Amino acid sequence: MFLQQLINGVTIGSMYALVAIGYSMIFSVLQLINFSNGSMYMLGAYVALMLYLRLEGHFLLAFAGSLVIVGVIGYGVDRFALRPLRKKKSNRMASLMSTFGVGIVIDNAIQLLFGSETKSFPNQLDFGSFSVGNAIVSWTQVLILLICSVLMAALSLVVYRTKAGRAMRSTAENVDAARLMGVDVKRVISVTFVVSAVMATVAGTLVSMYYRTVDLNMSAQVGMKTFAAAVLGGVGVLPGAMVGGLLIGILETLGASYISSGYRDAYAFMIMVLVLLIKPSGLLGRAASSKL
Repeated sequence: MFLQQLINGVTIGSMYALVAIGYSMIFSVLQLINFSNGSMYMLGAYVALMLYLRLEGHFLLAFAGSLVIVGVIGYGVDRFALRPLRKKKSNRMASLMSTFGVGIVIDNAIQLLFGSETKSFPNQLDFGSFSVGNAIVSWTQVLILLICSVLMAALSLVVYRTKAGRAMRSTAENVDAARLMGVDVKRVISVTFVVSAVMATVAGTLVSMYYRTVDLNMSAQVGMKTFAAAVLGGVGVLPGAMVGGLLIGILETLGASYISSGYRDAYAFMIMVLVLLIKPSGLLGRAASSKL
């Protein structure tokens, strides 16, 4: 029983981690919580499903198309909703409310275009299952965990071992100093939003395949849980987002199994509050530099 729930928790936690990475990357660069990230997660799933149906079952092509489309929309969020505010030197509250407004627009656009009913999502990773002790592990879970692990490792490699990653980290450390060193700060910020949107799309599509459905509740539920995961691990810290996502997934699953499933969505926030009372910067957090 415990092993089964642990496997389930790691599976869903790895997908939470992908979305939490987006929150942390944007916060580290701009010290801004992007409240449209949950909507990007839901949008990615709906776009993937729409393209899948239009392309008559060519899932890989549909998935690639969804990454491009939502990535472009992620760029648009920065280019049209946030960059004008930065030029006017508006305060962070204005930018935060702008991302919140973008999320509402996306949510309502999805409802208008796709309807409010729950839709079936095909599981293209269903290759059966096998036993590990007394637990049943599906190949869907194995492949999801593998995909998420590879993406997180690849992103960590890019951020900490490449020139583009150094530019991103220097922008996160001090925007003015990064500009003086020749870093194209606008491009770094835009790329960060694109990567965040792409990660959210991957997670949204994988979750939809895992549960075989897509619905309008995805945005609010996962958006807030992954925000909690980012805060739990240390908002603005990439490894912290990964750890926070996995912990939220595991604790949520174990709590639902051993305590009560009625509080499933509350466990993430209970743990987050507890950790912040003990260590306000999060498990792997550190003091953030000012971007004023």
